[in-house]
Amino acid sequence: MPTPQFDPGLTEQFTAPVRRMMNPNGSFNVHRRGARLRDFHPYLHLISMGWTRFLLVLLLGYTVANSLFAAVYYCLGRGHLQGADAPTEFGRFLNDFFFSAHTLTTVGYGNIWPSGPAANVVSVLEALVGVLGFAVATGLLFGRVSRPSARIGFSRRMLVSPYQNGVALEFRVVNRRANDLMDIQARVMLMTVEMRDGRPQRAYKPLALERSEVVFMPLTWTVVHPIGDDSPLAGSAGEDLRRLQAEVLIVIKAYDDTFSQTVVARHSYRFDEILWQRSFAPAFSVDAGGDLVLDLQKVGELK
Repeated sequence: MPTPQFDPGLTEQFTAPVRRMMNPNGSFNVHRRGARLRDFHPYLHLISMGWTRFLLVLLLGYTVANSLFAAVYYCLGRGHLQGADAPTEFGRFLNDFFFSAHTLTTVGYGNIWPSGPAANVVSVLEALVGVLGFAVATGLLFGRVSRPSARIGFSRRMLVSPYQNGVALEFRVVNRRANDLMDIQARVMLMTVEMRDGRPQRAYKPLALERSEVVFMPLTWTVVHPIGDDSPLAGSAGEDLRRLQAEVLIVIKAYDDTFSQTVVARHSYRFDEILWQRSFAPAFSVDAGGDLVLDLQKVGELK
């Protein structure tokens, strides 16, 4: 029985050229189809979406809830909300909407108040919806703020640089936030498209690193894969990587000392994002007081 090939979970099957397996921001270039409604988890969706969309969703939910309750108050007719009368029907609906906002947020200014059992029952139900809704919104907001996340920056290009008596594949990482990361580990693998039994298949080969982990990262870390005789890149040139549709997949794992949790960052470099015979320029210097100064704008600069 043949030995199974190493597969990190991105499949060896190759049916057509793919733009890239992993996007530079770390997300996988995979689009899901056929998901069922019961598979959708609103909490996971709201906790992971961008801040702009999240705030827009909250604003939309707040507006829709008040509009629905305002429509109920409006349908109850005149006299059920004291102080809500207006010369026009639209003006009365606006007053109903504002009363709904006061009730939903439990503000209650007192300029408009319910009169009669029907309006009081609706206002009681709305107050309950408001308390529960804002509790959920507060939980979502706290979850987003307190969730640990890595802001690890990667150099724009990966380089094949002179290294000792040969060459090495290199890229540079930096912690763009002011928090401390400890026990940083790097895992790098090369993905290529190769012919097997007359059919193209993806192949994944781990790349051995000069140093696969560091204890601290207050400055930059240049991750180096020496290209020796046992390297999957031995004897390769730029055209070889293009022909093989090569992509280097990277996983960085670190311990966040602020949140006391492990954070992960992903990145990838395609064959056309690798420069040959170039080196990184220094990204930090020493000031007059003898302290190290890191310039984040120079992390990816080349000599």
